[in-house]
Amino acid sequence: MIPDSEVVSGESSIGALRRRLPVGAEILPDGGAHFRVWAPHASCIEVVFETAAGATSSLELKKEPDGYFTALAPAAGAGALYRFRLDDGDSLIPDPASRFQPDGPLGASMIIDPQSFHWSDIEWKGIEIERQVFYEMHIGTFTPEGSWKAAAAQLLALKELGVTVLEIMPVHDFCGRFGWGYDGVDFFAPTRLYGTPDDFRAFVNHAHGLGLAVILDVVYNHAGPAGNYLKSFSKHYFTDRHTTDWGEAFNFDGQHSRPVRDFFVANAGYWIEEFHLDGLRLDATQNIYDASKKHILAEITERVRKAGTGRSTLIIAENEPQDTVLIRSVEEGGYGIDAVWNDDFHHAAVVALTGRNEAYYSDYRGNARELVSAAKWGFLYQGQHYRWQRQRRGTPTFGLKSNAFINYLENHDQVANLGIGRRLHQLSHPGTYRAMTALLLLSPQTPLLFQGQEFAATAPFVFFADHAKKLNHTVKKGRLEFLSQFPSLANPNMQSRIPDPTDESVFQSCRLDLSERQTHRQAYQLHCDLLKLRRDKLVFDQRRPRRIDGATLDDETFILRFFCDHHEDYLLFVNLGIDKYLTPLPEPLLAPPLGSEWRVIWSSEDPHYDGGGALPVENPESWFVPGRAAFLFNSKIA
Repeated sequence: MIPDSEVVSGESSIGALRRRLPVGAEILPDGGAHFRVWAPHASCIEVVFETAAGATSSLELKKEPDGYFTALAPAAGAGALYRFRLDDGDSLIPDPASRFQPDGPLGASMIIDPQSFHWSDIEWKGIEIERQVFYEMHIGTFTPEGSWKAAAAQLLALKELGVTVLEIMPVHDFCGRFGWGYDGVDFFAPTRLYGTPDDFRAFVNHAHGLGLAVILDVVYNHAGPAGNYLKSFSKHYFTDRHTTDWGEAFNFDGQHSRPVRDFFVANAGYWIEEFHLDGLRLDATQNIYDASKKHILAEITERVRKAGTGRSTLIIAENEPQDTVLIRSVEEGGYGIDAVWNDDFHHAAVVALTGRNEAYYSDYRGNARELVSAAKWGFLYQGQHYRWQRQRRGTPTFGLKSNAFINYLENHDQVANLGIGRRLHQLSHPGTYRAMTALLLLSPQTPLLFQGQEFAATAPFVFFADHAKKLNHTVKKGRLEFLSQFPSLANPNMQSRIPDPTDESVFQSCRLDLSERQTHRQAYQLHCDLLKLRRDKLVFDQRRPRRIDGATLDDETFILRFFCDHHEDYLLFVNLGIDKYLTPLPEPLLAPPLGSEWRVIWSSEDPHYDGGGALPVENPESWFVPGRAAFLFNSKIA
């Protein structure tokens, strides 16, 4: 149930009614619907109801002193279609806070009753950041059907894999037949492309029944280029004092910004309350500009916590400059966000796997030192000069928990930025890729997998977006220009091979072939076994700082040591180069606890993973470590 006592700034009351949201159409307990919209420049607004037969009726909204317009429609109910008419104009405009657009952003809005869905997750208590494994998925390509219902049928397999949190790419509605979701324009309306709002609720309800959490990627830094009607209601939604790479920035700190803040703060709470989501992932927070005393990100985080009403919720941020103020506590002057994506680990790992360090990879070497430092400290750049951007990058991570950093080898952006969408396993030596997978899944940071990564998917993942013809041309041109930062992709021969993002067949090619869980069983088993190790051995997701240390043995070989109680430590030995005889080895971390010896308990060279079976050997003179492999040891009493 949604607590009707929960309100946000900008609430209004009519008799006993207390709105849950500052804007939108809300069903009343005693029947009818209440409408509220912010349009400070309008002199009059009507809500116009539409029927399937084309008939219409209208109701005038009453203007409030603060630029809002409200009306109570006693006969309106769930399923009714409506739009707004501003200042007696000829155009009818969808609700900017519509809960569903059955015909897309250009069509009529639909009244939705969120309380008609019967939840069965009453025992679900939510999640915290400790001991989680994230799985990023795009509903439109995760299954051949591209729907909530089809995705829900696959959740048991993800549970069995060892995933704990599903991170859903944006679903607020956008124009066109397909897209990533980052060009959304209806922030309260889950896109009709994947099903109804109740289909989304059923997906979350089923996930909770399996013990899986669900968080949603939301875009609060810009709106899409088509179907965005916010400016029709107020020019104050946006500001020209800041810019983003994708469109106008939202006005969070200028004149008349309070209703804009209320709109997005309410949106953050809405997903938690009405869809029982377990949290949000905030896209490109570096382009969310706010000089207010209380940053909008802190306000959103506070709202999400409150919306949980007893359930623990998560807030994850993407922040390209790597500013740790996001994940520091409110008491420390931070925003209280739980975790942040870690591009540094990804970039170093990609260089190690592919040998390519062009464009934004150019400040990474992919060597043992970088990978050890990433495991120990999260970010590699914490204020040093970053040549690619000609400025300092990052802020210190000291004192922060390791699990506050989300590590990944693949995500939607990074796979697509490889040009033709090939997966890393297709660009790497198989042994090196298995070893890097072990580092990802056994490091103390929180791991994230991208859909299909667990079974070495052959389906590419590239950028795709469906717009009107004129805009499609701009999208194609812009994509080629963006990828040209990579000299290899700027080559004319390569540019001709980059898939057309507006071609529907390109979108279709990105859909996963789920039968590859079986045909690529070796890769799938690798991920299952490593995630079981992580789940069974708490040492790999430690809450206590400084319980991990590491050392480089040469540029390609390194160790991570996990310190446990009772002298039962673990040692991850990684060799990204050729076979090596290492001697001498004056490195204390290689010494087992007193009276113990190291024993191999897991090997990336296991034939079950299509490995060659080689194992390391320690003798009085040296260690032999097979090349392009990782090995996990634990200490046992000799």
